Amino acid sequence: MAPQLDVEAEFGKGNHYWISVVSASHVEKGVEGGFAQLCHGKAAPLRRMNAGDWLIYYSPRTSLHGGKVLQAFTAIGRVVDNQVYTYRMSDSFVPYRRNVQYYPCQQVKIADLLDQLILTRGQARWGYHFRYGHLQIQREDFLKIAVAMLGAEIETC
Repeated sequence: MAPQLDVEAEFGKGNHYWISVVSASHVEKGVEGGFAQLCHGKAAPLRRMNAGDWLIYYSPRTSLHGGKVLQAFTAIGRVVDNQVYTYRMSDSFVPYRRNVQYYPCQQVKIADLLDQLILTRGQARWGYHFRYGHLQIQREDFLKIAVAMLGAEIETC
């Protein structure tokens, strides 16, 4: 069980906050293995993050091909170090990964937060922001999502 998070200590200045778009079945594999693998294994989005940055996964579907519509935030974690490394999944697929410490959380439907987030508030086509698979968000949006996902696991300022 992860320790209780203290917003002032853990979500301090200098950190960046990210959302990555990944199917829920792939998120589960990353959480179980303690790694992030983004944008079909590309290195660039992983290299944009630094140790101490926070990552929230948004899962539009339960699985990559033909999964059910989910549209939920499905995992939250913190980048552990500055190592981006390859992992051979097969002879033809060697994606990039980085280590992430994930926290126990609940899935949160994005529909419940659309009007509260700076990123999506008042936008009929809110999904446009997620098209590239990895984006930086403002601290305020991160905290709103984190509180919804972590519930009692997070202390508010």
